[in-house]
Amino acid sequence: MDIELIKKHLDDVLVETNFKNLGEKKAGKVRDVYVGEDRITLVSTDRHSSFDRNIASIPFKGEVLTQISLFWFKNTKDIIQNHIISNPDPGAVVVKKCKVIPIEMVVRGYITGSTNTSLWTLYKNGERNFGNFTLTDGMKKNQKLAEPVLTPTTKSDEHDRPITPKEIVAEGIMPEALWNEMAEKALAVFKRGQEVALSRGLILVDTKYEFGLDDNGKLTLIDEIHTPDSSRYWKADSYNERFSKGEDPEYFDKEFLRLWFKEHCDPYNDKVLPKAPPELVAELTRRYIEIYETITGKKFEHDFSQPIMTRITNNLSKIN
Repeated sequence: MDIELIKKHLDDVLVETNFKNLGEKKAGKVRDVYVGEDRITLVSTDRHSSFDRNIASIPFKGEVLTQISLFWFKNTKDIIQNHIISNPDPGAVVVKKCKVIPIEMVVRGYITGSTNTSLWTLYKNGERNFGNFTLTDGMKKNQKLAEPVLTPTTKSDEHDRPITPKEIVAEGIMPEALWNEMAEKALAVFKRGQEVALSRGLILVDTKYEFGLDDNGKLTLIDEIHTPDSSRYWKADSYNERFSKGEDPEYFDKEFLRLWFKEHCDPYNDKVLPKAPPELVAELTRRYIEIYETITGKKFEHDFSQPIMTRITNNLSKIN
């Protein structure tokens, strides 16, 4: 989509929904979740979250994330069933109610990152034994791992914590057989993701998965999958050369908007944040659309004939 067209629609965003006919509403950082009796409706808004708050609204973001997830759910359903029932609107899905397993499955194909809990930071600080795998000395930042690894964390509203498979079983979070199945499926889905991404000129670096159990106790892939908000992507064609020079890979960058806020305010403590510059919002939209088109191989299409809220209200009214 042309950047000038995007600029004309910076106010055409879905910030919040309040549907009364879909069940109890729970607002997440990006999605509005409606819990019905036998199903859940997930509405992806255009909210852009950072610093534990909404910092901007990014046009078409909700649609992009929903459609990327649907692409990946479709392309991995031969590996594991997922929770998708229907897609009544470009920015919404109706899903099965599942008993959520309170473990986030983080899969890493490369040693990278800059946060305190990233694999590279821990490795750089001397850690080698990660509970269910051990890394050798002499590795470099952004190096490909011999095999993808699992670094699970607990799921908590307060603070996620790293946890080993032994601890997961010992603490009674799940039996060993279920852990083994979940680990196997997570690695298989990641392998498929890497293969498909590479065919599109991208490296799927790392990601996170969430699982649940359906009414029959069958393991089910839930939430989202391989979106640019839950996964790290690098450009494949320049990776080897940049790695050999000790340079960071080319990647899908959302950080520039976050950095702007850090430079212009105290985003953690200021009660009111400045408005994000329109040119940065438009550029972030362009990047979301670019990665959608790269991953799916489809041109991004948006219905400009009606306001988003009108469209989504009409579409969701049909699911009852």
